[in-house]
Formats: sequence, C-alpha cells, structure tokens
Amino acid sequence: MQLRPLLLSALFLGGSAMAATPPPLTTDSGSPVGTNQSSKTAGPRGGILLEDFHLIEKLARFDRERIPERVVHARGTGAYGTFESYGDFSNLTRASVFSAKGKKTPMFVRFSTVIPAQGSPEAVRDPRGFALKFYTDEGNWDLVGNDLPVFFIRDAIKFPDMVHSLKPSPITNKQDPNRFFDFFSHQPESTHMLTQVYSDLGIPANYRQMNGHGVHAFKFVNAKGEYKYVKFNWFSQQGVKGLITPDEVAKVTASDFQHATTDLYTTIGAGKFPSWELTVQVLDPKDLDSFSFDPLDATKVWPEDKVPSIKLGKFTLNKMPDNFFEETEQSAFSPGVMPPGIEPSEDRLLQGRLFSYADTQRYRIGANYQMLPVNRAKASVNNNNQGGSMNFANTKAEVNYEPSVTRETQDAPAYLFSNAPLTGTTQQRPIDKTDNFSQAGAFYNALDASAKERLVKNLAADLGQVKDARVKARMVGHFLMADIDYGTRLAKAVGVKVDDAKAAVAPLASR
Repeated sequence: MQLRPLLLSALFLGGSAMAATPPPLTTDSGSPVGTNQSSKTAGPRGGILLEDFHLIEKLARFDRERIPERVVHARGTGAYGTFESYGDFSNLTRASVFSAKGKKTPMFVRFSTVIPAQGSPEAVRDPRGFALKFYTDEGNWDLVGNDLPVFFIRDAIKFPDMVHSLKPSPITNKQDPNRFFDFFSHQPESTHMLTQVYSDLGIPANYRQMNGHGVHAFKFVNAKGEYKYVKFNWFSQQGVKGLITPDEVAKVTASDFQHATTDLYTTIGAGKFPSWELTVQVLDPKDLDSFSFDPLDATKVWPEDKVPSIKLGKFTLNKMPDNFFEETEQSAFSPGVMPPGIEPSEDRLLQGRLFSYADTQRYRIGANYQMLPVNRAKASVNNNNQGGSMNFANTKAEVNYEPSVTRETQDAPAYLFSNAPLTGTTQQRPIDKTDNFSQAGAFYNALDASAKERLVKNLAADLGQVKDARVKARMVGHFLMADIDYGTRLAKAVGVKVDDAKAAVAPLASR
C-alpha cells in the first residue's frame, strides 16, 4: 500500500489530514481511474490485459510526446558487429542464434543516455541504454537493455510518470531534483536503482567499458514447447570503468562533450574491436516462489549463487555506420521483436514495453520502420502488409489479406507460443513480494569505504536541493530501510533527522 500525500501531511504537520477531498484522477474522456499504480493482470502472475484502456491510453499518449527525437534514449551512437555462439543450446531454446557452436549472427548495437536530449553531453549521471539487434536467420531479435541490471519501477503504468519527473520542468525547462525525488518518494522500489545510479557506475567512462543487462525476465522455449525463465547479461571484455569524481567529469566534458561517441569511433576505426560475453541465468518456473522477492520484478537481480549464469557466446563490434542518420538515428528497437524460442515473461514493466516501444517507433519513423535497411530482417519477410507511410516493399500482389487461394501462406504450428498456467482473477493490485530495500542494502554493503562515501556524496548533492521536507524525509527513510549506516550518513548530509525519516516511512516498515 502506498503512502499517499494526505497521510504525509498528517505525519509532518503533526495533525489531521486536510478535510478537502482531492478530485479523482480521470482518463482523457473524464472517466475516474480506479488505480493509477497497477496495471490489470490475469491473476497475480499473469500477463497484462489489453482491455486495460487507461494503461493503453496513457502509454499511447506518452509515446507521441516528441517528434522526431526519441522520447528517451535520444542521445546515442551505434555500431555493427557479430555474435558467435559458444555451443548448441537447443535443450533450452529453439532460437537458431544459439543452435550450434561457432554459429555467427550479424548485429547492430546502439548505446545511449536515457533522459537528456539529442545534443546533450555524454558525461552525465544517467543510466545508459545498451540495445542489441541480432539479425538471426529466423527473424530479428531486439534485446533492449541498460548498463545497470535493475530499473526504477516495476509496473509499466508508472513509466510515463517516471520519465516526466526526470525530464525538464514544463515551467522552467530545467531538470529538477525537487520533481524527480517527489516522484521517487512514492516509489520505494526505486531505492535499488537509485543506489546504483548514484554509485561509481552512474557515469560510465565510455561505452566500451560498461556491462549490459536485459533487466527483464524473458523465456527460453525449446522445440518441445518447454519453457524456462531467463535473464540476459553481457560483460565487457575491456573491463568496467566509471568517471567517479567531479574533476574527471569536468575534464572529459570540457575536452569533448561527446567523448563516448568519439571514443567508439576512434577505437573501432583503429581496429581495436570491443567485445562482450553474453550470458543467461535460467530459472525453472517451479522455483519462482523460492525467493523473498518476485523474480519477475524488474527492480531485482537474480542472485548468482542461486541462479548461476551460463555463457552463451561473445559479440564483437567491428564497423561504424556509413551514415549516422540512416543507420544509428533510424535504428529502432522493441523488446517485442523476438524470434521463435525467445518469449516475454509476465514481468509487468516488460509487458507494457512490448506495446510502447514499437508504438513509439511507428510514430517516430512510420508504420514501415522495419523496412529500413538498419532494421530490416536478413531472413525472408513474407506477409500481406501493404500501405502506410514510406512503404517501399515494391509489392505487386493484389491480395493484402489472408487467407487467399491466389496467394497462399500457411500457419506454422511448430512455432506456436508456449503455454503458461493462469491463476486467480483479473486484478489491479501490486505484486505480493515487493522486498523494496534488501538488494539496495546489499549493493551498498558490497562497496568499499571510499565508494560508499562517494555514493552518499553524489546522492546528497541532488537530494540536498529538494525544498520539501516531506520528500527529503521519505527519501532518506527509504535508504534507512535499505541499510541503517547508509541512511544515517545520507540523513546527516542533507540535514534530515533520522527520527523524522523513520516516521515518514513507518507505514512501509509495518508491511
């Protein structure tokens, strides 16, 4: 249960909440919204339902807020490369990209910052997008990832709100900690991601020296239709390096505000090709409930000691685009683009992204964005789709429907989606196992003394700018719940009394 603003007023003002009842949130058509916190799902672990009109309206509107720049991940650079499989993993997945040792698959990779605009400096504290496009012989696979293994929120219905809070103010056009900490003070699950973002990982030294993560749980499905839950991670063979002091950041920005792009062009141009090892963690569906958290929660990592990684292969980047706009800028990724053998899990954030990412690209580039050379599959594309802006398929068939006796195609039962059991009733409720703080505390305690000090200093630099005492106390309270030492240090750094912070999150502690 979330601590709502009226309850906050009572906590901090020492009295009763205001008598006036705020008006309900509504859809664009004026219909009151039952909850703006949870999507409607098919039971506690089922997929999100398309009938959740509020979610679809919210995501569709959000996807159309910018033109032509990407709403998020606007500032980026890309490169071509090749993935080589380490073995035959057909016991786990029928995906052909992993069907034989030594099998090579061409790729395109795009690196990016998330929140800043297209022409912004690259040495900013922000997650880094790390999107992989595999041109497999059974269709494309877009593995849309980040450099950090978790995310700020767990339900797609909060994605537009999160990005709005992080984007510049609609009044001042400046990014403002007062806005995004106001939002995060209501999202305790953000504690883990915030801890990582404000750590030494928050500003990568370049794109070559950072790891990548699929963040979400997916499914591997083999030829028998058997599935396992999986998480993808890829590890830099160049090592991981960050810009960890303000002096380092200032020096890099002063010399070249697009230093990470320059580094990638220079390094690959010199024949020094960066590479990453792709790994997967595999979880049997029967073990989903064996953790203190929900493994389908995007704010959590799967502990390596319980879900060990398997090395799938290695990819190497060896060519920069010939034309930045035609290739990097027009490249488009969606987690819904998957070949047979790889399927989405019921992760609530992923479920929303399956719609939102492709919908964004159809708006930004056009309905036929996957016809563009950088996006087009190397495998044969055979369907009856015609029309729409920028269609250049040169289709000569009169038939743009299916079925037809004059232009026959057939279903391929071998590629039917896997079957998953459903339980419960349709609902709009948070997940049962939130465990919002323990992994943030574990991350903090794994840092050395100097790294802990830098983390608190970095976090305090932004949180200290927040003017509302209620927001500051709640944020400090979240970090206190992650780790007493962590929260106490932060409380001192931003001038919040520990007792006030504990009181602000007392309802969370009782859950």
